[in-house]
Amino acid sequence: MWQQILQNVRSYDTPQINMIATSCTLGGGVLLVYWLLSRHRMKTLEMGEGWWGPGERPTRDKEDEEIRPFQVQTSEKEIQDLHLCLDLARYTPPLEGAAFNYGFNSNYLKKVVSYWRNQFDWQKQVKILNQYSHYKTTIEGIEVHFIHVKASPSSNAKAVRPLLMVHGWPGSFYEFYKIIPLLTDPAAHGLHGEDVVFEVICPSIPGYGFSEAPHKQGFDTLAAARIFHKLMQRLGFQEYYLQGGDWGSRITTNMAQMLPNRIKGLHLNMVFESNIGLSGLVSLLLGAYVPWLVGLTREDARRLFPYFKKHVYTILRESGYLHIQATKPDTAGCGLNNSPVGLAAYILEKFSTWTDNSFLNLDDGGLERKYSLDDLLTNVMIYWVTSSIVPSMRFYKENLSQNPNTLPDARIAVHVPTGIAAFPNELAHVPRSWAKRKFKNIVTYSYMPQGGHFAAFEQPQLLAQDIRQFVKKVEHL
Repeated sequence: MWQQILQNVRSYDTPQINMIATSCTLGGGVLLVYWLLSRHRMKTLEMGEGWWGPGERPTRDKEDEEIRPFQVQTSEKEIQDLHLCLDLARYTPPLEGAAFNYGFNSNYLKKVVSYWRNQFDWQKQVKILNQYSHYKTTIEGIEVHFIHVKASPSSNAKAVRPLLMVHGWPGSFYEFYKIIPLLTDPAAHGLHGEDVVFEVICPSIPGYGFSEAPHKQGFDTLAAARIFHKLMQRLGFQEYYLQGGDWGSRITTNMAQMLPNRIKGLHLNMVFESNIGLSGLVSLLLGAYVPWLVGLTREDARRLFPYFKKHVYTILRESGYLHIQATKPDTAGCGLNNSPVGLAAYILEKFSTWTDNSFLNLDDGGLERKYSLDDLLTNVMIYWVTSSIVPSMRFYKENLSQNPNTLPDARIAVHVPTGIAAFPNELAHVPRSWAKRKFKNIVTYSYMPQGGHFAAFEQPQLLAQDIRQFVKKVEHL
């Protein structure tokens, strides 16, 4: 065969040979360019489709896309029923000197319940909840609740940008009530000369608060991401910023992976990155001694290594709830859904230790050092009056029933501009060198001076400032 090819080539004259050579060169160049472009082509998550309402999807062609005003309401009966449950509560005395090391200290729990029963004014808090405009709309068969706060018309900022903020567990949309005015009307809070203000949208994750719970198995962060994209499109936004912590971080990250062309920027105060790779393992081994050699800063080393070397037990202690909720959420949830006292203990214990791990050693869990009881109990009441603790716990099972490294989003990088606010008391610290494995365009990475897991609730000023600085860099303002 090769002899025949050579004979054919010898039969060509010189111009023919030159033309063939040129064609081969051009063809090879085109193939090379195509290979390089395809190699760097941005991979995205499939949007997919879902139906989470009861029964089969209706045969009608189009879902009702009406956006309906909504108000939080209460009644005397609702309050009386709550008081009856509080009056019937039983307590087990704590061990001497236990503080919060065994969980919520029942001596302090009695004080919280006494305040809840005799001083907490739910009707007043409902008015506070309704200070912002609430709405509901039906997406994929379930009602999705959200608040929508437009930028102050008195603002002289150069730019107004839509910002979707997503909460986590055991929080709610109420976590954002103190940060919203700092973002939408900074001048009214002494922040003059800001170049950018925000139009803020805060949805409740389906199954949380006033968003309807999915009626079918399988509702995970990918489904929530798709639903929130549909929400933003329904509101008329073509491009928008995202912000999230806890589950909100995972959901907004999925949103950036799905439709990167719609996302102007992604800001996170918690990073989900389960696969740190071989270099990450090496940095754990060597980082405490030579952090610079493995891409860590001194601050990374300070935050990482006391935790990993001396407090591995902390990981087990603080993740017990996760194992329950990722396996049998309905069993534990039954008790919480029927006991407001049990519900408060279960939720508020997280606001203690996830805000500052050292609060374990305080008899009151340090809760009132960072929050007011009115704010804490308002968040608990959102779970209580909506009976949403069980579906909120199911979200763990839906997302953690598989190896996270084998899920579709684990293999897709995030290319949109990303800002990360690393709070020192977060459950786990993720250095920039680890985060950039997934987030390929980190515009800002901030070592926050103080604060823990519930950043918007605990440190609204610090978080608002970091969001603004991130967006300014993205916008070149």
